[in-house]
Amino acid sequence: MTPPDQKPHQGPNLDPRLGPRPIPLHLTAAALISTSCTSAWPHLKNGWKPWSPSLGPAGSALQKDLENVNPDAFATALAGELARRHEKFLTGLETYRSHPFRRDLTAPPAIWEAGPTKLLDYGATSTAGASGHPVLVIPSLVNRSYILDLAEQHSFLRFLASRGLRPLLIDWGTPGPAELERSLGDYISGDISSALSVAVEIAGGRPVPIIGYCMGGTLAAGLAMLSPDQISALVLLAAPWDFHVGTNGPPAAITAGGAALEAMITTTGCLSVEALQSMFFSLDPLQGWTKFRAFADIPADDPAAESFVALEDWLNDGVPLAADVARECLFGWYGDNTPATGNWSVSGQIVDPACIACPTLGIIPAQDRIVPPASAQALINAIPGAESLSPQAGHIGMMVGRRAEAQLWRPLVDWLEAR
Repeated sequence: MTPPDQKPHQGPNLDPRLGPRPIPLHLTAAALISTSCTSAWPHLKNGWKPWSPSLGPAGSALQKDLENVNPDAFATALAGELARRHEKFLTGLETYRSHPFRRDLTAPPAIWEAGPTKLLDYGATSTAGASGHPVLVIPSLVNRSYILDLAEQHSFLRFLASRGLRPLLIDWGTPGPAELERSLGDYISGDISSALSVAVEIAGGRPVPIIGYCMGGTLAAGLAMLSPDQISALVLLAAPWDFHVGTNGPPAAITAGGAALEAMITTTGCLSVEALQSMFFSLDPLQGWTKFRAFADIPADDPAAESFVALEDWLNDGVPLAADVARECLFGWYGDNTPATGNWSVSGQIVDPACIACPTLGIIPAQDRIVPPASAQALINAIPGAESLSPQAGHIGMMVGRRAEAQLWRPLVDWLEAR
C-alpha cells in the first residue's frame, strides 16, 4: 500500500517547510512546560521533592530560596519569565520555518539504479577521488542519506574523496509500492549486495571497504555475513546492536503500544514519517523548546543560522519504513533484541558478529542519545579484533559538527589507509 505521505522526493526544498515534525507535539510540549512550572513551584516551596537523587542538592537549595519569597510577587515574575521564553520559542520556530535558505547542492552522478535506489559516485566530486579505491557507504533506511553530504565545504563524503578514496553512497530515495513489500533481508540481499558487487567490479574484482552509519551499520554487519569475500574492511558508525542494554527490557512504546503500532502499520502498509518523528521526539521532548529558543538569538546573517536550518531540514525530511521492515525493527530489534540474542537472521543465516573476520573499526560517539554507546559497543565487542574510537560528539554531531573532521573524518581515513 502506498504510504499516505508519499510524494516525489524534492529534498528539503518543500515550501512551506514541513518541520519541525510533528509540530503539534512541539507546541504541546512547550505549553506543558509553562503549565507544569506554574503548578509545581508552590509544591516545591512546601517541601515536595520529585527530583532524582542526583538533583537533590540543587533541589534543596531551590527550596531554601523559596522559603521566604512573596508568593504573589514570585508568581507574577514566574509568569512573566515563562511568557518571555515561550515567545522566544515561537519566534525561533517561525524564524526557522520562514528562513530563505534552501539546500541546492547537486548530487554526483548515479552509476547504478534499482527502482528508487541509486549508487552515487562521490569520486566525481574530486580529482583525487576519481581514480581512488571504491568505498561503499550504507546509510540508514530511516533518514535521507544526504546527512553525509550536508554542505559542500562540510561533507563527510567529499572529504573522503579529497583524501583519494572513491565513496559510493547508497541513496535509498523514496520507497514505492514495490519497496514497501520488502523486509530487511530483502534490502541486504538485494540492493545492498548489488551495490557491493558494483563497487567490487569497479575495484577490478578486489574486495572493498564498507562504511555503515547508524541502522546502515547494523545492515552492514548482516552484509559482512553474506559476502565476506567482497569486503576488505568494515567501519561501523554508531551501529545499534544490543537494544536492551541499560534498560529493563523492551521500551514501553513496544510493550504497551505494540498493538496500536501494529494496527497503524497494517492500515497504512508502512510506518509513516510522522510516526517515526514522534518516536525521535520522545527521546528528548524538551529538545525543540531548547533549540528553537537558542535559534531565536542567532543573527540572520550568521553562518550558524544557515547550518541550523540545513540540519533541521534534514531532520524533518524523512521517509516511511516498509511494513515488514518496521515490524522487524520495532518488534524484533527493540522488542525481542534479536541481534544481541543471536536470533536475527538474513536469508536464513544468523548474523553472528563473531564470524566477521575482516578488520573492523567501531565508532562509538560518547554523547550519543539516539544509539546508546553501550548498544553500539556490544557489536564491536562481539567482533574478533575490532578496534573502536569514541569521539566526544553526538550521533549526528560526529558527522556534521564543527569538530567532525578532526574527531572522526581524519582518524577514520587514516585507519582505512593503514589497511
